[in-house]
Amino acid sequence: MTSNTVPYDVEAVRADFPILQQEHHAGVPLIYLDNAASSQKPRQVIDAIDDYYRRYNANVHRGIHKLSEAATAAYEEARIKVKRFINAANKREVIYVRGTTEGINLVAQTWGRANLTVGDVVVLTQMEHHSNIVPWQMLAAEKGFTIQYVPVLPDGTLDMDAYAALLRDHPVKLVGVMHVSNVLGTVNPVQDMARMAHDAGALILVDGAQAVPHLPVDVQALDADFYTFSGHKMLAPTGSGILYGKRDLLEAMPPWMGGGDMISRVTLTGSTWNELPYKFEAGTPSVAEGIGLGAAVDYLNSLGMDNIHAYEQAITGYALERLAEVPGVTVYGPEAANKGAVAAFTLAGIHAHDVAQVLDSAGIAVRAGHHCAMPLHECLSLQATARASFYLYNTYAEVDALIDGLYTVKRTFAGA
Repeated sequence: MTSNTVPYDVEAVRADFPILQQEHHAGVPLIYLDNAASSQKPRQVIDAIDDYYRRYNANVHRGIHKLSEAATAAYEEARIKVKRFINAANKREVIYVRGTTEGINLVAQTWGRANLTVGDVVVLTQMEHHSNIVPWQMLAAEKGFTIQYVPVLPDGTLDMDAYAALLRDHPVKLVGVMHVSNVLGTVNPVQDMARMAHDAGALILVDGAQAVPHLPVDVQALDADFYTFSGHKMLAPTGSGILYGKRDLLEAMPPWMGGGDMISRVTLTGSTWNELPYKFEAGTPSVAEGIGLGAAVDYLNSLGMDNIHAYEQAITGYALERLAEVPGVTVYGPEAANKGAVAAFTLAGIHAHDVAQVLDSAGIAVRAGHHCAMPLHECLSLQATARASFYLYNTYAEVDALIDGLYTVKRTFAGA
C-alpha cells in the first residue's frame, strides 16, 4: 500500500484557496479533481492581481510616470522569477504568451514558416494534445512538409525504437513532444529525446503544460530548443504563459505579430525589430496576468517543487490502488512512479460523460471526453475517458470520496 506521504501541511495549503472552501451543491463540498484542465488559484495570486489593479494599473515599458514604472518593474520581475524557475540562461529567452497553445503557434508561424519546406519532416507523437498537432498540420498544408508520429506502446510509453528509426530514416527538422501526457500521465524521456534529435540535426519543441506545474523543470539540463507552458495550470491566471527558446534561435526568427513594443523604429517605408524578448510581444501585454504568474511561481517555490512532485506521486499511487479495487474500472497509462498526477479511466458499460455527471452530483469535479487528444483515444480504441487529476491541495480523503462516487455511479446504472 502506498504510504500517505505529506511533505507539507496540506490543510494549511487548502486554506489559501478560497474556492476550495465552498459547497459545490447545497450541502455538498467541492472536491476538485480537474487540475490537468486548470488549477485553482491561491489568495496570494488573487491578491497580487487585485493589488495591481487597485494601486498601480498602467501600461508597461513606455510610460515614464510612477504608475507605469511600478507596473513595468513588477511585470519584468515576474519574468525573472520564471527565468529562475525553469533555469533559463537569460531573461531574454523568456517570452510572455497567453498559454501553451500560443507558444506552439508562435514557433510554428516564425521558426516553422521560415525553415520548413517540401521534403522536410516534423516528428510528433500519438499522445500529443491537439495544440501540438493542429498548428503543424495547418502549416504542412501550406508549406508541403510531412508529419510523422511516434507510436504509443501498450503500457502508455513512447516507442523509442520507432523514434530512433524516424530520426534515422527521415530528414527530420523538428521534434514536438509533450513532457507529460495530459491523458496517460506518461513522463516522457525528454532529455534523451532532445539528445537524439540534436544528433540527427533536428530541433526539439517541448509542451510543458503538464510538467511545469508538477515537477522541477530545468530547460538547460533538458537541452530543449523551445519549451512552452501555461500559467493557468500552475496556480496563475488564464491568459498567462511562457515560451522559452534558446537565444540564438530566437534572434534568428522573424517576429510573429506586428504592432507596438515589438519594434525598434517604424517609418512609412519599413520597420526594424526590438530586442528580445520584446520582438515577440506585440501590443499591450497581459500585465496583471504576468504579475499573477510571478506570484504563482513564488507560491510554488514556497512549497518546493520536489515536495510537490513527491506528494503528487504518493497521492496518485494511492488513487491508482483505490481505482484498481473498483470492478469494471480500467486505468490507462504507466504506473505511478513513471506518471504525472493524472488517472484517466473507463468504467465498463458506462459512458465517461455519465460517470462525470454522477460524480458532479456528489461534488466531485472530473473531466470527461477525449481531453483534446482525439488521436490518442483512437489509438487506444476509446471513445472517451474520465480523468481525475490531482494537485498540491488534494487529499487522500478526496481520493476515497472519488472511489465512493464510482460505486454510486455503478449503482445508478445497475441494470441499465
